[in-house]
Amino acid sequence: MTEASGTAQAWVGLGSNVGDKKANLTEALRRVQSFAEVIAISSLYKTDPVGYLDQDWFLNAAAGVRTVLEPQAFLQALLEVEQSMGRVRNIRNGPRTIDLDLLLWEGRVLDEPGLTVPHPRLPERRFVLGPLREIAPELRDPGSGETMDALATALALVPGPAVERWTAENWPPAL
Repeated sequence: MTEASGTAQAWVGLGSNVGDKKANLTEALRRVQSFAEVIAISSLYKTDPVGYLDQDWFLNAAAGVRTVLEPQAFLQALLEVEQSMGRVRNIRNGPRTIDLDLLLWEGRVLDEPGLTVPHPRLPERRFVLGPLREIAPELRDPGSGETMDALATALALVPGPAVERWTAENWPPAL
């Protein structure tokens, strides 16, 4: 893995709708700890599926991390966690054991092969903005300049899939 010259802060979206969803999110965060320091974890959010609707509901969360990895290496590490946890990509937006999305990186806009940050669908995803707003309401989307709070407030005015805070024992997990 390629290491950065210093420590970078990134924001990751997590989701699961197969098996024990909360356990999957906990395990993914535990594995992320092997290459990044988890510094913030949102509550869990129960969300309806988006895109492919013939599937179970999701549990979603967001995490803030610090890492010495470069963005491409960090994304690759996230993909390796997904693969090691049994993620299968046979239906776009389909069921998944774990989904880890690199949402934001150090307030930068990155457009490289295989990597676009901020995440291109960030402003339209309630299941991402809800958790991000909770842990970093003043965090700015470097593309629009808007805060997570402002983006979530604007999206709440548009009809869309349900997203509700979900209470669970032992969350956030002790890593």
